Amino acid sequence: MKKLKVKIHKRSKTKRIYEPVSNIYDTLDRIKSHGGKTLFSYFTTEHKLNDITYSEFYDTTISLAAGLDAVGLSGRRIAVIGETSPEWLCTYLAVMASGGVIVPMDRELAPEEITNFLKWINADAIVYSASLENSISKLHGGEYEPQLYISFTGNKNSEKEKNIPDIIRLGQENINNGYTLPTDNLQENELAEFLFTSGTTGSSKCVMLSQKNIFSVVTSACETVDFNPDDTVVSVLPMHHTYELACTLAEMVYGCHICINDSLSHVIKNFKLFRPTALVLVPLFLYTMHKKIWTEARNSGKENKLKIGIIAAGTMNAAGVDMRRRIFGEVLQAFGGRLEKIICGGAPLDPLMIEAFENFGISVYEGYGITECSPLVAVTPYYARKYGSVGRSVPCCEVRIDPNCKAVNTDYGYVDGEIQVKGTNVMIGYFDNIEGNADSFTEDGWYRTGDIGYIDDDGYIFITGRMKSVIVLENGKNVFPEEIEEYLGHIDQISECVVVGRSSDGNKIELTAVIFPNAEKFPEDCDEDTIKRTLEHSIASMNRKLPSFKRVMRIEIRSTEFEKTNTKKIKRHLVV
Repeated sequence: MKKLKVKIHKRSKTKRIYEPVSNIYDTLDRIKSHGGKTLFSYFTTEHKLNDITYSEFYDTTISLAAGLDAVGLSGRRIAVIGETSPEWLCTYLAVMASGGVIVPMDRELAPEEITNFLKWINADAIVYSASLENSISKLHGGEYEPQLYISFTGNKNSEKEKNIPDIIRLGQENINNGYTLPTDNLQENELAEFLFTSGTTGSSKCVMLSQKNIFSVVTSACETVDFNPDDTVVSVLPMHHTYELACTLAEMVYGCHICINDSLSHVIKNFKLFRPTALVLVPLFLYTMHKKIWTEARNSGKENKLKIGIIAAGTMNAAGVDMRRRIFGEVLQAFGGRLEKIICGGAPLDPLMIEAFENFGISVYEGYGITECSPLVAVTPYYARKYGSVGRSVPCCEVRIDPNCKAVNTDYGYVDGEIQVKGTNVMIGYFDNIEGNADSFTEDGWYRTGDIGYIDDDGYIFITGRMKSVIVLENGKNVFPEEIEEYLGHIDQISECVVVGRSSDGNKIELTAVIFPNAEKFPEDCDEDTIKRTLEHSIASMNRKLPSFKRVMRIEIRSTEFEKTNTKKIKRHLVV
C-alpha cells in the first residue's frame, strides 16, 4: 500500500527565548525576573480595567503562600473555583509553593457536585470567586465541609470564612516573622494537583499530577510554541481546563502580556481593546470567527472582493511577496489588527480551517493533549506544519502506536492503532482507582490514551478516531456519556439508554440519547410518537438541572434491548 504524503508548510525557525522550569520555585523565579513588565490586564468586579505587573504578582503569591501557612493550610489540599483572574492564578501557584495540593474545579459544577468532589479527596479548604458565593454558601452545614472557606474578595460571616486580602495580610506578618517558602522539602515527583475529568463522582476520574508532570509540559510548550516575550495574549478559555492552564503558565515563563477576557459575549470587543498578537483557542472559536468574517463580508457586499483578495494574496505569496496583512487589514482589525498566530487544541480541527486563516495571514498551530498527560502530548512544529496532523511529540514525552496492533489503515498506508505515551508529562495515576490505573497503562508502562491514529515517516501524529466513549464537543468540552446516562437512569420511562454525539449543522455535535423505553410505563397500544413526546418532556426537565453543554438535544427510540457483554454491560461501540 502506497503511503500518503502530506505537504509540509515550512517557514523560518525563531530563537526560543525562555528559561526552562522544572518546579514551582523555578517558575516563581521566572515570574520575578520579568520585574515591572505588565503580566495581567483584567476587569475588576466593578468592571474597571486594571493591570498587575510580574513583580506585584510575585509578591502577592509569596504573601498568599505565607498566609496559607499562617492559617494552618501549608501542605494541605485546597480547591480553587471561579472565573479566570489574577486571584485564581495566584491561588494555584501559592498553594503549590506552600507545599500543598491544588485542586482546580469547574465553576459550572452544581453545589452537590462540589461537595462530592471535596469529600472524595478530603479537601481542607476551598477558594472561590464572588460569582460563586451563592453556590458555596449551600455547602455550609452540608454532608461535607472544608475547614476554611476563602473568597477572592467577599465578606466574612463566620470564623470558617476568610478572604484572600485577609490571608495576604497574615502572610506578610508571617514573612516579617521569618517565614520562607519550604524549598528544602520539594519533591518534584510527589502529588501536587488533583484534576477531575468530568461531572459526578460516579463517572469522573481524579487525575493526580506532580510538579514534574506540570512543569515539564510548561517547558515543552515554551520550547515548541512560537510565542515570545513581546506577545500579547487574550485568555478566553476557562482556567481550570488543563490546556488553558498549561499555556498560561508557559506564557508567564515567556514573559507575555496576558489580557483576561471577562465574558464570551465581549470576546470581539476585547480583541479590539487588547489587540492580541497570539491566542489559545478551541476549534469552536475558529469556526465562529471564520463564519463571522464571511457573514460580514456578504452583508457589506464585499464577499467577491474578499475572494479575489485571497487569490491575489496567494499568488503573490507563492512568488515570495507577502501582502496578506495589507490586503486583509480590515479583516484583521476585527481581532485588534495584530493577530499573527493561534494555538488550537481540545477537539479535532478541520484542516481546511487552518488554510482559511492562513489565507488572511494568521497561522494556526494544532496541538494534542489529554488531562492524564498534563495535558500536552504533541504540537505542530510552527516552522514545518502538516495540515491535518497534530504534530510531533513534545520534548517531555515519547509517542508510539500500540506495538501489538497489526492493522494497516488502507486510506493512508500506515499502521493504525491506539496512541500511547510515555514521559515526564504522564500522570502519577488516578486517585483511589486501582482498576482504572491497571486499565490505563500497558505492561511496559505506556499510558493508553484511548485515541486511534498513526505516525508517519516524519514523526507526525494523525488522529483517526477514539476508543474511549468520551464525546468531545466543538468547544473543547469533554462529555462523558456515562454521566448523562446516570441522570437519564432516574427517568422511570427509560429502560436502557446510551448517549452518543451526533453531527448536525456543520461542525456542531449534539448529545443524543438512544433509548429503549420501559414498556410498563406506557399504555399497551401507545405509539412511538407519543412515547417520544413523553420522553422529550421528561428529558427537558432533566436538562434544566444540567450545564448547557451537558444537555441532551435529541433522542432516538429503539424497539429492542441493546446488545450486552457477559457482564451485562452494553456494547457501546455497536450503537451507531
